[in-house]
Amino acid sequence: MTKENIKLFSESHAEPQWLQELRQQAFDKIEQLELPVIERVKYHRWNLGDGTITESEPLSDIPDFTALDNNPKLVQVGTHTVLEQLPQDLVDQGVLFTDFHTALEEIPEIIEEFFMSSVKYDEDKLAAYHTAYFNSGAVLYVPDHVEIHQPFEGIFYQDKESSVPFNKHILIIAGKNSKFSYLERLESKGQEAVKATANITVEVIARSGSQVKFAAIDRLGENVTAYLSRRGKVGRDASIDWAIGVMNEGNVIADFDSDLIGNGSHADLKVVALSSGRQIQGIDTRVTNYGPNSVGNILQHGVILEKATLTFNGIGHIIKGAKGADAQQESRVLMLSDQARSDANPILLIDENDVTAGHAASIGQVDPEDMYYLMSRGLDQATAERLVVRGFLGSVIVEIPVKEVREEMIATIEEKLSKR
Repeated sequence: MTKENIKLFSESHAEPQWLQELRQQAFDKIEQLELPVIERVKYHRWNLGDGTITESEPLSDIPDFTALDNNPKLVQVGTHTVLEQLPQDLVDQGVLFTDFHTALEEIPEIIEEFFMSSVKYDEDKLAAYHTAYFNSGAVLYVPDHVEIHQPFEGIFYQDKESSVPFNKHILIIAGKNSKFSYLERLESKGQEAVKATANITVEVIARSGSQVKFAAIDRLGENVTAYLSRRGKVGRDASIDWAIGVMNEGNVIADFDSDLIGNGSHADLKVVALSSGRQIQGIDTRVTNYGPNSVGNILQHGVILEKATLTFNGIGHIIKGAKGADAQQESRVLMLSDQARSDANPILLIDENDVTAGHAASIGQVDPEDMYYLMSRGLDQATAERLVVRGFLGSVIVEIPVKEVREEMIATIEEKLSKR
């Protein structure tokens, strides 16, 4: 019956034959595949999907978006799109920013070419589950040689009062020599919270010569158990600048991966994470250098409060043939509780000579001398700790290219610390 439900969902949304068949193939693989390996994170008993494919209820009370600015924007609540905003001059240049099924109608060949091209549907159990069961999504397409100065915003709200799985596929395609910024928000909204799952895949395809600045703030609620996969596929002389704030309340495992395919391709991954309560967050951040002279940098800083757990796995892999490649990583964790748990696990896999690679990792508590100095200047302990945390995370936050994202991350950190 579940396989039949997937078929009915596909047909009701007029999905093309290739996508219907791909969903069915993925469904057949789910039970045969293993879960992805997230080193030092035991998540195999988590509920990461109940095998349903359905849509959330339509909203009876549409949010008021009149206060939002006029930059390109797409807002979804659950599986429903409630706002699309794209200036006419961008439409005239061939830019598309819309929900996934509308994009299937407007640029079908492009979607078929790039959908699930940076992550294979049979890579692991969660990738197959996503391919079979994703129920909504979005597509941003910027054609060749188009440069856009206004940032695109994708805002995706999970309804706290709905148990419908939050399974989204977000596909971003940067044409050759294009240039733009994209800001993404994943956030739970509502009053009464029921248990829900999320399986979200974001693909960023950076074709040759393109430049993409990708920023995200994840704020899913404590009753949402989530798998987040963000994948970049970077062509010749192209770059993706990632800046991700992992600020969820519930249990999360995440894959943030960049494949540097082309000669001279480049990826910077900056991750800020904050864990609190009893939550578990496990984050794999990986760069794989396939192309000669490709450069990948990973910088991740995290803070742990109360009885939470945070794991950083930094993985740099230089493939045979990637001469002149450079892979660097730094993972640091600050613990504000004796009951917290953390791992910072650096992994370097080098299959080529004539390359550069390095890593750094540390886990520690607030320096008593720092606290003594601040409190001797009249600050109470809570205020002093907040300043230390902001200074610790600030070295990553200042690298984030979008001012609004920096400010929102700082506000989120302050909010979490104030609840202690």
